[in-house]
Amino acid sequence: MAKNHWLELIEENPQHSANYVQRFKDMAAEGRDLDGEARMIDAMAARGSRILDAGCGPGRVGGTLHGLGHTVVGVDLDPVLIAAAERDHPGPTWLVGDLAELDLADGLVGDGFDLIVSAGNVVTFLKPENRVEVLRRLAAHLATDGRAVIGFGAGRDYAFEDFGADVAAAGLRIDVQLSTWDLRSFDDDSDFLIAILSRSD
Repeated sequence: MAKNHWLELIEENPQHSANYVQRFKDMAAEGRDLDGEARMIDAMAARGSRILDAGCGPGRVGGTLHGLGHTVVGVDLDPVLIAAAERDHPGPTWLVGDLAELDLADGLVGDGFDLIVSAGNVVTFLKPENRVEVLRRLAAHLATDGRAVIGFGAGRDYAFEDFGADVAAAGLRIDVQLSTWDLRSFDDDSDFLIAILSRSD
């Protein structure tokens, strides 16, 4: 049975998570723009929105959104990444958890999240048999008119067409497809997909 790919990478290299954290620190030190995803989500959000960063990693996206005035909850499977988020981006609620078992307490969810963001190829690290369940659980944590934004690249053993089928099976629909976080259009030649989803019920 396939494993979560992120956990496989840690098994192969116990320093993988620490290296991942350092990679983004190095990119920030080089002056690289690391806020493209957060800018897009902020543009979609009313002031003070409730946002779930699903597969938040070391808190780069959620930390920026918190700084822009949103209430952010971040969840990630990797405790090393959550520790980095807590250290480097204080303010949001950072939680270690498996998205396939996501069941946040009412006090964190309220009437549902206005927006859920899952950047950084998170869905491609999931066990294939868990993909629909993760999407279902994200849908269950959305406000009635909330939206989820999921971005991932081609060539990672998750065809865009298969993702579309999983979205429908999870009770969601794709409202918009883009190829970049700066809103370039998606077409058959795109090697990255950003899907804006809403609940289909």
